[in-house]
Amino acid sequence: MVKHAVIVSAMVIALAACKGKEASPTPEGASQREIVLKGAPVLIAVGDIAVCGTSGDESTGKLADSLVSSDSAQGVQTLIVTLGDNAYPSGDQGVNNYFQRCFKPSWGDARLMNIIHPSPGNHDYDSGSGAPYFDFFGLRAGPRDRGYYSFDVNGWHLISLNSELYFDAGDPDKARAQEDWLRADLRAHLTQCAIAYFHRPYFSSGAYGTTRELKTIWQILYDGGVDLVLNGHEHDYERFLPQTATGVADATKGMEEIVAGTGGGTLRTFDRPAANSAARIQGRFGVLKVWLGNGEYARAFVTADGTVWDVGGRHCR
Repeated sequence: MVKHAVIVSAMVIALAACKGKEASPTPEGASQREIVLKGAPVLIAVGDIAVCGTSGDESTGKLADSLVSSDSAQGVQTLIVTLGDNAYPSGDQGVNNYFQRCFKPSWGDARLMNIIHPSPGNHDYDSGSGAPYFDFFGLRAGPRDRGYYSFDVNGWHLISLNSELYFDAGDPDKARAQEDWLRADLRAHLTQCAIAYFHRPYFSSGAYGTTRELKTIWQILYDGGVDLVLNGHEHDYERFLPQTATGVADATKGMEEIVAGTGGGTLRTFDRPAANSAARIQGRFGVLKVWLGNGEYARAFVTADGTVWDVGGRHCR
């Protein structure tokens, strides 16, 4: 039965290099129910997932499978989006076949893989290229030379972007090509509601803080009318008030950003709270649920034990 609550390493070389201290869990708060939009498809989102030899990704994989099974039994469409760092080159074999070794046992069940829409993160390029990521996810990862694509669900437009093109996996030409594609994609899909998701968050109270390299992407998304931005990279859960690309809170026209890097990587503490940070949960594995309604969405963070946190929603802008 689902519980409800509201919030107001030699083993892994890649994780040892991550910034931030390991987190103690945020205490549970008072009970609260999910806001279910009847008949709306459900999106499950999470990043920073699979680490060989650890249990975090096993717990979130089981959670995702349970949520998908429950929705399917009720005739509710469910889709999964990943927020980068799908697999870490962990265990004694490092980058050798690490998607098959680490991601597949916990998240590679056919029920999940058939509805998954991934995005890449920095650790998905740890082999020196994105080949293991693109080989594993195939056509679901979008064009192999790009790592960005879009699709539609129930009147919503969903955009998967590649934040790594601004770092070692890309170059200025590839980054500009993504920006040009994004502008054209938004012009061609004038839906009432839209979500963009990618690995590195622009705004963050976590160990990495603001990712200034993504300012242009955020501005394009804001100008294009996107409603919700989902990210990973920080191994925590954080939600920001709707805001402009310059960080000004705007409940009517702003985009809401949610970070859910809680899929299985070592959980970390927050640094100092960033402006407009509205909810922060640390030390708990879990997934974000978003109900894609008609001109609105509802959301909740569900931890691996079934507890539901940070329930809310809004109308599309």
